[in-house]
Amino acid sequence: MDNLFILLLLPVVSAIILAFMKSTSAKWAAFVLALLQLGLTIPFICNFVPDASVQFSQSWSWISNLGINFHVGLDGISLPMLILTNGLIPLIILASFGHQKTGNFYALISFMQAGLVLVFISLDAFSFYIGWEAALIPIYFICALWGEGDRIRINMKFFVYTFFGSLLMLIAIIYLYQQSGTKDLSWTTLTQLSLTEGSQRWIFWAFFAAFAIKIPLFPFHSWQPDTYTHAPAAGTMLLSGIMLKMGLFGLLRWLLPLVPDAVASYGMVAMIMSLIGVVYGSIIAFKMNDAKRLIAYSSIAHVGLISAGIFSFSQEGLQGAVLQMINHGISVVGLFFIIDVIQQRLGTRDLKELGGLATKMPILAICFLIILMGAIGLPLTNGFIGEFLLLKGIFSTAEHGVWYAVIGGTTLIFGAVYMLRFFQKAMLGTAQKDVLDIQDVRGYEALLLIIISALVIIIGVFPNCLLHLSEASVSQLLQQIK
Repeated sequence: MDNLFILLLLPVVSAIILAFMKSTSAKWAAFVLALLQLGLTIPFICNFVPDASVQFSQSWSWISNLGINFHVGLDGISLPMLILTNGLIPLIILASFGHQKTGNFYALISFMQAGLVLVFISLDAFSFYIGWEAALIPIYFICALWGEGDRIRINMKFFVYTFFGSLLMLIAIIYLYQQSGTKDLSWTTLTQLSLTEGSQRWIFWAFFAAFAIKIPLFPFHSWQPDTYTHAPAAGTMLLSGIMLKMGLFGLLRWLLPLVPDAVASYGMVAMIMSLIGVVYGSIIAFKMNDAKRLIAYSSIAHVGLISAGIFSFSQEGLQGAVLQMINHGISVVGLFFIIDVIQQRLGTRDLKELGGLATKMPILAICFLIILMGAIGLPLTNGFIGEFLLLKGIFSTAEHGVWYAVIGGTTLIFGAVYMLRFFQKAMLGTAQKDVLDIQDVRGYEALLLIIISALVIIIGVFPNCLLHLSEASVSQLLQQIK
């Protein structure tokens, strides 16, 4: 089966079914439906030819009077994102089994999955924008309804930030639509437009603002730590594991090929912003005692390095970015799940109140250490080859590349410091009285952590299984922008 439409239809149908399920069986139904979605993704992976072509392409006339079509397809940049989305959703649903959630909760996750998939497979700007907005609405309700603390105010800030960026992007899309003589919004048509230098400049900043807010890059990041902290565990995993990749993917799919001259002019500005985020996020993470906020700020540092790799305009930088998007998603979902397990057991995630958990929870400690090693990029883990390629790409930047690479490389040093501090505070030292009768992970918890730990090692040992998918598409993209 090579009909991409089914990958959009199934999550929508799943959401409708789950919305009417009120019993605890909703979580199992959601998990099975998510596994089915993953199973339907496998034929696309097996039949994909790793060249620069767009495959499994389908197009339908959507709003014929305006010449707007619904166009989807896969290439070497979008397929890894599809794998990430449909691979992580079952794990995120599994991670929520310890919480009593109704069918409405899982329906929102499924509806969000449809939006995410549409973003990654869209080949026209209109359907891309529809997916972009469709993914935002469910996560807002997930965080607002099932979050904690001052969640309404915080989620309103998140919504306003992202909606403002979306509005700027929509204005740019409408302008591009007017410029296309055929009134066509397809990716092929828009990337071949002859835009003036002035037009390219403002379109660059309109798209860049939308993507930078979603990633988020410094200084557009202020919504992120609070939102991650107050969201429910599954919501935090969705935001950090998959949703922020929409912004990074948008840089690759739309920003770079749409306005190559403006990208050449302002790419170094974006590179510097990304590298500031690396250092800023890392330094703030040092001081965090709330484990969730610590990982939130570390995420700012890691995605800053990925963005810097994209703006290196090199083969290694762009391929490293695609690979590291997957690696970051796997690692951050594992880390947030570990925090959720600890909080469920002890009622706190404050590092000052933790300690000595490794003696009572050896399986958790081992999996935590493996995922942590991947997050800080130790050799033979998934993070190593991704960060190596990113730094090599940044190093090859024509001007000041050495210094950019040095600044970007601080993420390895800083990351080791704050992540090992996290492990030491939580797992080692003297056990608190509260942990004397604590139980180790078991059942679905152990399964999830073992799967993530295995992925950390497998991708670290066999990175080519993912790198070969993107190589030709990245080469073609570089030819378009140079």
